[in-house]
Amino acid sequence: MEAEKPVWRGEAALVAAVIMNTFGVVLMLYSGSGISAISSVPFAFSEVFPHLSLGTWTYLFQGLLILSLMILRKRFVPEYLFSFVVGFVFGELLDVYELWIHILPETTGWRVIYFVVSYLLISFGIALSNRCRLPIVPTDLFPREMEQITGITYSKIKISFDVICLAVTAGMTGIFLGHLDGLGAGTILAAFTMGKSVGVMGSWMDRHVRFTSFLSGEKLCRYAG
Repeated sequence: MEAEKPVWRGEAALVAAVIMNTFGVVLMLYSGSGISAISSVPFAFSEVFPHLSLGTWTYLFQGLLILSLMILRKRFVPEYLFSFVVGFVFGELLDVYELWIHILPETTGWRVIYFVVSYLLISFGIALSNRCRLPIVPTDLFPREMEQITGITYSKIKISFDVICLAVTAGMTGIFLGHLDGLGAGTILAAFTMGKSVGVMGSWMDRHVRFTSFLSGEKLCRYAG
């Protein structure tokens, strides 16, 4: 049965995932419902220390996640450096989308649509990147690798990771700006449900397609649901 499934190239899947996730992050922020949890921490830093852009703070944050994973594994993992390169592209694309996102209409009805579309894009993009069999964006890599390190299910780690990101964002913006910034009802909803949504979409992918890439035999290729 596994051999009968259509094969998707992991390289194309990774490119698609990065494009979808970056656009989803910016679109969710533009919807007015708050930024996605995975980008809330660099967003908070970009608001408190605006001399660096959201994209720059994003790949700095991702570098910290990569370092944390190496510390937890107690060894240097070369594959993680490729993940950081992907994260750099992710951060640059955020800045590109922010340059033109304001041309979209801003009525209430459209904002609701933006949130729904962004939520689905990010969820699908994460599920896709988890299966591309290549180094992925560090914010997606972190919960996936933590599942392997701790043995805790992906959905639980993803939700916990998102909630911690929101707590850090709330603390930073509340203390330094005097108000909560970037957090909204959509942010909270996504933080508590997106881990499950990623799992559902990932299970659907597992039933219908399989992935291959030039790194298919590497250790980093293991993926979570």
